[in-house]
Parts: sequence; structure tokens; C-alpha cells
Amino acid sequence: MPSTITSDDAQEAHIVDRIYEAVIDQRLAPGAKLSEASLCTAFGVGRMRIRRSLLILASREVVQLQPNRGAYVAQPSAQQAKEIFEARLAIEPSLARVVAQRMRRADAKLLNGLLRKEAQAQKAGNRREAIRLSGQFHVALAEVAGNSVLLRIVKDLVTRSSLIIGMYGDPGFTNCRDDDHNAIVAALAAGEGDQAESLMRDHLSHITEHLHLERPVVAQADLVSLFGEDQAKAP
Repeated sequence: MPSTITSDDAQEAHIVDRIYEAVIDQRLAPGAKLSEASLCTAFGVGRMRIRRSLLILASREVVQLQPNRGAYVAQPSAQQAKEIFEARLAIEPSLARVVAQRMRRADAKLLNGLLRKEAQAQKAGNRREAIRLSGQFHVALAEVAGNSVLLRIVKDLVTRSSLIIGMYGDPGFTNCRDDDHNAIVAALAAGEGDQAESLMRDHLSHITEHLHLERPVVAQADLVSLFGEDQAKAP
């Protein structure tokens, strides 16, 4: 029998989305404590619902659960961020060269469609969606390359680096220069492997250079004020 989505599931998904959005929008700082009592008040739900939501966020590495201390917004270290982007620099430029050899017209259409959506999100000021679509663009390139092993690796790296960009990047959306992705797609469509590889390397280096990993940590946030309106809006 097909699974059904209950009201409890929808409520938890809503809480997860709202906390994740606050992290990506930099309204919840890395290291901020997520008090269960305050979240219960803010969302108008019981502790079990909050605990399940925090477990979901922990599985996505957005939240860290510390024994006998509670939940905190994840706080990736500068070294962890460096290692993630070093891995991307080791993989994605070479992957772009492969994509340039295998690109089809349908692939170019798909990638350009993602770029249009990303541009719309940036124009609308939707930072969370812009970051998500930027990551989806990089995953789509790995899909075009047709290597399932590299695809799994890129998906993991993009997920982890998207969180880092959201937490530590410039407040202006994704840290991607407006024309970076467009230039990469143009090189890929033209079959210019050397250029695509070089553009991808420059693109990832630019993102890394604009991360502010020394941003001060706010130990406590006013969760009731931040999420209080959700008590009326939650499913």
C-alpha cells in the first residue's frame, strides 16, 4: 500500500523547513542553541514533535545534538569547509571536461532551465532557493557526466557546501557571480573542455574566497520571536 502523509508529518516538515530556512538566511547563527521549550512555544507543539524535527535536521547535518546539553545549529569548522571545497576543486573541474565531451542538446536545455530559475530566485530575493538551485546545477552536471560514483560524491559535497555557503557566505544570495554558470554552460555546449574546466575551477575558488568562516557565533537566539508567527500558520 502507498504511504500517506499525516498531519503530524506535515507539521514536522514545516518545522524542519522553517528552521533550515532561518539558518540559510543567517537569522540563526552557527552555534546558536535551539531550546526545545522555546521551539514548543514558537510552533505551538509538544516536545516530541520538536525532538523528531531536530533529529531530522541532525541527519542533514544542519543541527548538532549534544548529550545532556541539547540541540545547537551546526558549526562547521574552517578546516571542514576547506576540506569540502578542496574536494570539489579536485573533482568538478575535471568533471566539467567530461561533460563537454558528452553534452547533448537536451542536457543544455535542462541546464539553461535551471539557470533561469536560479536567476528568478535571486531577483526575487529568495536566498534559500537560489542556493538550492545553484547546488542543483552542479549535481545536474555530474548527472550529465554519467558516472554514478562521482554523482554520489558530488551530491554529498554539494549538500554540505550549500549549508556552509548559507551560514558563512555573503548575505547576497549564493556567492555565485551572475555570469559564472552561464559561461560554464556556454563552454560545455561548445564542447570546449579546457575552457569549461578552467571556468569551473575559477568559479569554485571564487566561492571559497568569499566565505566568512570567522563570523562571530551567537550563542542564543530569541526563538519565540523568530518563529512565533508559525503557531498560527503551522499545518
